This record gives sequence, C-alpha cells and structure tokens, in this order.
Amino acid sequence: MPSLRQLEYLVAIAETLHFRRAAERCNTTQPTLSGQLKALEDRLGARLVERSRTRVILTPLGAEVVGIARRMLADAQEIRTLAVSRGTELSGVMRLGLPPTVGPYLLPQVIPELHRTHPKLKLYVREELPGGLPAALREGRYDLVMAPLPVRLRELVVEPLFRERLYLAVAADHPLASRGTVRRADLRDQDVLALGAGHQLHDVVLAFCQDHGARLRFDYEGTSLDTLREMVAMGLGLTFLPALYVRTVAARDDSIRTLELADRALHRAVGLAWRRSSVRQDGYRTLAGLLRRALARELPELEILEPGARA
Repeated sequence: MPSLRQLEYLVAIAETLHFRRAAERCNTTQPTLSGQLKALEDRLGARLVERSRTRVILTPLGAEVVGIARRMLADAQEIRTLAVSRGTELSGVMRLGLPPTVGPYLLPQVIPELHRTHPKLKLYVREELPGGLPAALREGRYDLVMAPLPVRLRELVVEPLFRERLYLAVAADHPLASRGTVRRADLRDQDVLALGAGHQLHDVVLAFCQDHGARLRFDYEGTSLDTLREMVAMGLGLTFLPALYVRTVAARDDSIRTLELADRALHRAVGLAWRRSSVRQDGYRTLAGLLRRALARELPELEILEPGARA
C-alpha cells in the first residue's frame, strides 16, 4: 500500500512538473523525493512519471493515480482536522475554491465575522475559473467551493447561498446612459462584451445575446471584471456586471453608467459545495448557514437562497 508521504510527493511532482520545486514544496531533499517516487513505482510495478533533461510529464497511469492520490490526501487531512477539533464543528483548515468574480467582492464582507465567531477556523482561499471548480473539488484539491449553480456532479453536495442581480453597464456617453432602466428589446443589435469561456457570466451573457438579438463580441473578451469595465468606458460595447462589483467598484467610476433591466432582470446564482464522502459535512452545513446570515446582514443587494431552494 502506498504511503501518504509517497502520494504527497507524487502530487507535488504533478503540480510543479519539476523535481526540485516539488521537493521544496514538501520540505524534503530532491534525492529523498526521487527515491520515494521510485519506491512507489516499484510497489505498483509501473511508471508514473517520465523524466528527461528538459521536462517532467505524467504517464497516463500516473495522471489517474494523481487524481486518486489527491482525494486520499484530502480525506487524510479531514481525519487529522477532526481529531484536532475534537467535535468542534468549525475549526482547523478548510481549503475553499471560488471564482475570481466572487471572492474579492464578497469575502471582505464575511471573513471578519467568521474569524470573530470561529477563531480556530483557518480558511485558505484560492481563486479558479468557475467551470473547473466542481471537478477540482471532486479530485480533492479543495475541501469546499463556492460555485455557480447548477452543479451537476453526483459526488458533490450543493447548498444554494445567494442569487445576485446583473446590471447593464454602458459608457457615460452612450445613448442609453441617461436612462434609469432599459428593456431587453433596447439591446437588439448592440455590441455586448463578456468574460472568456469558463466563466459563468460568459454563459449568461451569451444566452442573453442569442435570445434577444444582441451581438456578443468574441474578439474582445475580458479577463476580469475590471477589464470589462474599462472596455465599456472606451466605447467597445456594453456588458453585464454583478451587483457586488457594481457596489464596490463600478459605482465609483464616472466613465460608465449602470442600469437595471426593467423587464425581468438577469441574475447569477452561487452555492457552496463539498464532497458527499466528506466526514465534515455537518461543519460545512454550519458554515453555509453562517455565510447566509452574514450575507443577509452585510449585503442586502443579494437574494439569500435557503437550503433546497431552486437557483
């Protein structure tokens, strides 16, 4: 049976594709790491890593083993955390993945409250394109993720958190800028900008354009909400921005205007997900409840979704 240390070394090699950097990450020496990898390969009777002078790559079997290793390491960490917490629901380390269009505008409103009420909880946060978050959670790279709804992986438990309105953003000198609200029909034949594929907002805006005769500009894809806002200000097109971003950033930019859709607003929905096999499910449900209460108190522009609500 492979040891957890050997699996940790293998995952580090897979994520760095470099033996020296993998050894540094694992706080060991390169010869020790290489020796443990060889011992693992000998035990399995197969090569997991191909190494030359110029590159390191995983074999097909190695890639499969890495996916399993991530899940095993995540489960082992959960066991250690449970032992340390001795029944305390929210303590120890939790690795949270979330989209870059959510984290910077939401976490500052809720993290101080979590730290105050649960000082033993250590929340490690990493941003990733939302399209990859559920699979990364399933593979064990995170303990839980905030992900766009719906999430359709049977291995995951998903609790809805909130629904957020999207506002139309136009340049300050655009003909629509003087209106307080616009109708969907007003956007026919308008050029619309969106984030790149892999973002939930890309899919929402693409569907809107297809349904209402607007033109999505594939030649100008934003890499961030800030980039989209700047392109709108330059007159390259219109876009849709989430309410939290409008509140914290866009509302202070005099070069654009944000407008409501009068006939059926656009929204995005976000939930909290974790593995169905996790031994910390009670703690994660508690965290979901704490997040809902903190969001309802600090961010009234969000529509809070209770467990079981449809997104």
